[in-house]
Amino acid sequence: MNFPHPLMAPVVALALQAGEAILPFWRAGVEVTAKSDDSPVTAADLAAHHLIVAGLTALDSSIPVLSEEDADIPQSVRAGWQRWWLVDPLDGTKEFISGSEEFTVNIALIENGRVVFGVVTMPTNGRFYVGGAGLGTWRGDKGATPIAIQVRDVPAPGEAFTVVASRRHSSPEQERLLAGLSASLGELQLANIGSSLKFCLLAEGAADCYPRLAPTSQWDTAAAQGVLEGAGGEVLDLNGEAFSYPPRESLLNEFFLALPAKAAWRGRLLELARG
Repeated sequence: MNFPHPLMAPVVALALQAGEAILPFWRAGVEVTAKSDDSPVTAADLAAHHLIVAGLTALDSSIPVLSEEDADIPQSVRAGWQRWWLVDPLDGTKEFISGSEEFTVNIALIENGRVVFGVVTMPTNGRFYVGGAGLGTWRGDKGATPIAIQVRDVPAPGEAFTVVASRRHSSPEQERLLAGLSASLGELQLANIGSSLKFCLLAEGAADCYPRLAPTSQWDTAAAQGVLEGAGGEVLDLNGEAFSYPPRESLLNEFFLALPAKAAWRGRLLELARG
């Protein structure tokens, strides 16, 4: 398929290759070590990291790479970047370690702090999502032609308002927001899923909202934000501004809300999120 951006197809292929490099570790079980922030890292993370960095460099050596597994690049260096790759070689490491299939490979192209497009792949089944604002979004499955996907502005008749939540991460603020949404919109259905797949559920119209009032890092969200934006969604900070990725000192994200861009309940969600 001819995607609208010339780098989309080769990056999808690269992310799928990284997934193939990860799978043998997942099947065999892995030895886990801890990074300086006590988050887990495995041999699979590093294998995917090295493959992706080599592949992106081969595509265009002028575009620098910021990966979770090589993030100690001084802000003084990153401040000069106009265009760069933001990579999570294995998102959902805890899911991976537990034996769950809910882990992904994430690659995003960033330009002037905004996501141009993102690619999210599922190594266990070969599914991929690729999209970006103004470009569209597609889901691809092994042996099938990729299909265009889009968010739903309202749940289908008879379906409940579905909020995506993390299996592992919540906060008192998030629990209060969910209670407020339920009071405003009726009983909620919660869809619990790991990694960046939370955004992808929204992008393909299988859920309505993903509030994250708990910590994340830039590489956790950028690729899937591209997927969601191309499908007619948006990711906002709690001031209602579009989520961006400036080369700031901290690589931690602010809290955010992911939702359909035309959602009638957008204002109410922002009110609840602000407390």
